[in-house]
Amino acid sequence: MYLKRTAISLDEAKAFIAEAELKPRVITKRVREAHGFVIAEDMRATFPIPYFRRSGYDGYGILSEDDHDFPKSFEMVENVAAGDDFKKSLKPGQCIRIMTGAKVPDDVAKVIMLEVTKKTEDGRVLISESPAKSNISEIGEEIDKDELYLPKGTSLNAGAISVLVAFGVEEIQVYDKPKVAVVATGSELADSAGQNDGKIYNSNGPLLQGLAMENGAIATGEYVLPDQLDETRAMLDKLSRENDLVITTGGVSVGDFDYMAVIAQENDWKFNKLAMRPGSPTTFFIMNESPVVALSGNPSACFTGFWFFAEPLIRRFQGQKTAIKPGKAKVQMAYTKKNEFDRWLNGVLKDGQVSLNGQGQSSELSSLYQANCFFKIAHDSVAEVGQEVIVWQLPGR
Repeated sequence: MYLKRTAISLDEAKAFIAEAELKPRVITKRVREAHGFVIAEDMRATFPIPYFRRSGYDGYGILSEDDHDFPKSFEMVENVAAGDDFKKSLKPGQCIRIMTGAKVPDDVAKVIMLEVTKKTEDGRVLISESPAKSNISEIGEEIDKDELYLPKGTSLNAGAISVLVAFGVEEIQVYDKPKVAVVATGSELADSAGQNDGKIYNSNGPLLQGLAMENGAIATGEYVLPDQLDETRAMLDKLSRENDLVITTGGVSVGDFDYMAVIAQENDWKFNKLAMRPGSPTTFFIMNESPVVALSGNPSACFTGFWFFAEPLIRRFQGQKTAIKPGKAKVQMAYTKKNEFDRWLNGVLKDGQVSLNGQGQSSELSSLYQANCFFKIAHDSVAEVGQEVIVWQLPGR
């Protein structure tokens, strides 16, 4: 369906995405159930870690006045295990047997590693040498009291959960995961397809659902719609009311049955054409206060569009910025195809070198699982072997 379109740059489109008004939700979660959520508050230490002087090794604790003229024999007066609190004072010539992680008494200046000691027949301990380091972790050495140890916007992985539990935190404020609906449009789509019936499997729906979940969203459903304007409009109206974000694929171009741009112009639309390949007909609009990102039906264009436009929105719902990392790399193979628009090709980045992933076609599907970046070929330009190009590295790939 023909509609007047004015192409805008990728940077202009990203600005529209960044300016979209979102409504993140903050909820309370039990720490042990918060894995994968994002912290909505700064976490500061309520006490230092370690909160007591802690032994770094299994060995023997000695006084500072005995730390000279080795080898030397000591009287062992006590075993101190992890969890013990030895409160007696040592005398010169005495030592304690102490375990890794145990509390070191205040008067003990150094822990001598077990490897340089030997028990003698009379029950004494012969220490052959003294290390330069004390082998004692002092109070607050790792995290001091009131220190910021997990900033707002941190994704709660296993390590983050662990440090929260180490501080005795039981509940935490987190951003609720955004609800994302995925809609694939096209009368050619089917759950099962024969060889000659003109149908194809809906592969873009699972692609977008998986990408949404990989970036912290809850995929509430995957919907397949035929090329019918009223049915598509009604479904988008429903889903935009029930979800934080709707991502569609297909129906954004200029064909007789491409209705997404029509629905966009009935709502608060921001753009419907980009000066880039692939995905130039990508459309973005607001419907019922929820953003709708309408992507191309070509798999590679759909993949690219998700990262450029949907991923930043999903991250913003969780108090984060995009996880894509900009950089530069040298191309490993020449790219000689010129285009009137900037071309963002999905590639494989390794050791500062980037290579084209697959054949660089917007319809390409089979190589998407290998892509870990995009690299830019500027409009009306080519890239020679070894030429430096702009690269956007994708997270978790």
